Order: sequence, then structure tokens, then C-alpha cells
Amino acid sequence: MSRVLVVKVGTSLLRGNNGSSTTQFIASLAASLSAERSKGNGVALVTSGAVGLGCQELGLGKRPQLVEELQAAAAIGQGQLMGLYADAFRCHGQTVAQVLLTRSDLASNRRFQSASRTLKQLLIWNVLPIINENDTLATEELRFGDNDTLSALVAVALQADELILLTDVDRLYSADPRQNQGATPISEVQNLAELDALQSVASGGGQWGTGGITTKLAAARIATASGIQVKLADGRDPNVLAELLAGVCHGTRFIPSPSPIPDRKRWLAHAPVPEGSVRVDKGAELALLNQGASLLPVGVVAIEGNFDRQAPILILAMDGRKLGIGLSAYASGELKRCLGLKSQMVQQLDPQLPEAVIHRNQLVITAV
Repeated sequence: MSRVLVVKVGTSLLRGNNGSSTTQFIASLAASLSAERSKGNGVALVTSGAVGLGCQELGLGKRPQLVEELQAAAAIGQGQLMGLYADAFRCHGQTVAQVLLTRSDLASNRRFQSASRTLKQLLIWNVLPIINENDTLATEELRFGDNDTLSALVAVALQADELILLTDVDRLYSADPRQNQGATPISEVQNLAELDALQSVASGGGQWGTGGITTKLAAARIATASGIQVKLADGRDPNVLAELLAGVCHGTRFIPSPSPIPDRKRWLAHAPVPEGSVRVDKGAELALLNQGASLLPVGVVAIEGNFDRQAPILILAMDGRKLGIGLSAYASGELKRCLGLKSQMVQQLDPQLPEAVIHRNQLVITAV
């Protein structure tokens, strides 16, 4: 196939707007994505909306707060959501597949690769995957928390060329335009440093969404760091998606990194849930950032959390900045015994312990 793209739509769009119903919005979405698929391009759709549709069916005036209420609402809404999508795509002769994921489905490399192979096989079979978080089963600690993050991880898993985030704002701004009349529109974000600087002015989500600009910036960071172009645009306009697919400029474009994370390390950079962290001294920080070094016990000054060998852990600078993430060759108890020790002293303490806490082949630097 010529290219692969992932499109994400949120609850605020699916609930309808400007006189357009949920059914009409999905019909327009299906027409645009089916047309793109007919060109021989791979397309995956990441959708929210199950909880919102469930609440609508129940006549609830506001989003529930209790986990069991949200899960029950999702159970009601998910079937309705897929029914609407299946009917809309069937009009264009496009087969769709439902894929429900939780954080644990992508938390190990084995399961991440399994999900990746399944999604790629659906594209090979000319099937359009429709992906949502499994809200009915996901517990709080296993949730993505928003489908922006999920869409970015799906794009990484598919090795997509582009991620399109459709939302209810026309573009990214230098500040929240609802509170700051001097906010200026941003048409392009050129690198990770610019993207990270925008996090400080990002706003939270609304009543029916769990995302907001903050999570969209986080999704853009995940995708662009892996070499994937990201576009954020106004999904309320029924013409925007078709025009984006045709190459027309809308909203904000995030330029992919010219030095993306290698394929074999992309899962490690974004998908695992860290089980602890280590804080390193300035010498270790510079060696990690500038020399591509492994992390040795001598550079570790503090440990947080209890973790086993091969657990994903964060690497933090002395001031708490996140430097990267890696798979620890030490259990936390083993590492506590070796804090600050040179390799020779570690070997005298226990010859069975490895030289590196995190080998450079199992480490990803995420700091700009």
C-alpha cells in the first residue's frame, strides 16, 4: 500500500454539532476514509464515543464519575457505536473490524508486537480497523486515559506515515484562546523542543472528553519522535478531513523528527508503564545524552519503587527531568546494594550481577 494513516475522532465530535447528528458525522467520516482506502492506502480509525453514546441512551445529563458507572455506560454505547460505523462503511463496500485495547495489551513488547501484526494483517485484507479503548474492562491503572495517546501508539504500531487528530478546535494556539484574546494561531510545530514548550500553555478537556490540547500535544510527541507526521484540525467542518487527505493545509501540522527512534525501540519509548525510576548524577546524565552510554551503578544516586529484573523504569536527572526509559537488568533490591559503586566493586560484591543497570540496547533517551 502507498501509505498508512491513522485518524482519531473524539467524543465531542461524535455527539454531533452545528445541526449534525452522530449518524451524519459518522456517515461523512466513513465516506472520506473509504475513499482514501479505495486509493490503496492503509487506514485505521481510533474512536472515542462509547461512554458518551451510553450516557445518551440512558438520558444522563452529565458524564458519570464512578468507574463502574463509566464501564457500564461503555458497555451500552460500544455496541451502538460499532453498529453505526458498520452501517456507514457498508454503504461504501468497506469492511470494518472492531479492536478494543487496554494499556496492558501494549505494555509488554510481545503483546505490542502481537497487536501490531494483527492491525497490519487487517490492512492487508483491505479491512479498516476501528479501535477504541476497552472502557468496559479497563481499570484505572490500566487505562490510557484518553484516545489521543492510544491513537499515537496505534500509529507507532502500524509504522504509519501520518496521524490526523480531529478535534473541536480549528488549530493549536500560543495560549488558550478562550481566556486570552491575544492568543496567536500556530500553523506548524517544527521540532520536539517547540512542542514541549507548548505544554505549559495547554488546556484540559471539556465535560464530555477526557483529552484536551494537553493530551494531543503528548500524542504528537509520541508520533513525531517515531518519524510520523501529525495534523491537528477541526473535525466539526465536514469538508476538513477530505481536504486534509487531498493535501490541503488545515489546522496545525507537527513535523516528524529527522532522527526518529529506531523501530526496535519505539515500543520501549512509549508503550510500557514504568514500574519505578532511578535518579542519576550529572556525569551519568552527560554520558547517556552525549555518548550513547549504558547506565552503570556508579552513576545511580537514588531509586524509587520496587521492581524486578527487566522491568521498565524511568531515568531521571538530579533535578527530576525525565531523560529516558529502559529495561532494568537489576531488581530494585539488588540495585540498592550497589548505588554509586564502580563496576569492579559490584563484581566483588556479587559476580552474578551485570555490569550495566540498563544496557544501551535496552534504553531510549527521550529528552530533547
